[in-house]
Amino acid sequence: MRNIKIEIEYDGTNYNGWQIQQRNPDSIRTEKTIQGVIERVLSGILQEEIKVSGSGRTDSGVHAVGQIANFKTKSKMPMAVMQRALNSLLPKDIVIVDIEEANLNFHARFDALSKTYRYQILNRAYSTAFDRLYQLHVPYKLDVKLMAREARVLIGRKDFKSFQAADKKERNSIRNIKRFSVREDGTIINIDIEANGFLYNMVRNIIGTLIEIGRGKLPPGSMRRILRAKDRAQAGPTAPAKGLCLLRVKY
Repeated sequence: MRNIKIEIEYDGTNYNGWQIQQRNPDSIRTEKTIQGVIERVLSGILQEEIKVSGSGRTDSGVHAVGQIANFKTKSKMPMAVMQRALNSLLPKDIVIVDIEEANLNFHARFDALSKTYRYQILNRAYSTAFDRLYQLHVPYKLDVKLMAREARVLIGRKDFKSFQAADKKERNSIRNIKRFSVREDGTIINIDIEANGFLYNMVRNIIGTLIEIGRGKLPPGSMRRILRAKDRAQAGPTAPAKGLCLLRVKY
């Protein structure tokens, strides 16, 4: 038995997120997901049922350039051959950029130390013909310096209940944000967040709140107040999925 670690890029536009969804008691896979497509292709290549474990779920419409996953197989197929076969059969919006044999105990999710997401905003009067599927267009001027100051309040081990969307089960809302940067590059605003883990829609809820602060809808000091409130109703709207991308996973 071998444990294979893969690094994946994908455009999440046409998928219902990373994770396979089970809509009925018979566990019929009815949604088009990244995990489901990769498992189906791998099972065909290796001629055995393959279960892929990802570092974490990305929601419908969210992208990745550094998603990590692993799977176990009895196959002795060389890594290079397996990678070529995968990339020849996967849809063009999913690419295996790296593949290697890992320790049998390695698990893409449970061994992850942190994940980094980037949210990209196009801040100008008109949209773009090229990156419209990967950026949120905000036509009104945002105060990027204020957004950066407000974001710093969230760094550290905090209770992020105010930014936690309703989930199927109760989860501990304590997370540790290790790095949070808001940078302006011309008309593009890149917002990078690294944490030991994220709650459901946590990043998009934080981004939506930052945008409200940046446009003057919420006053300076709002992020601290919202964080302390532990009430989702106090925070801003959920930012659209298309601007969000999983950049990297650290182990």
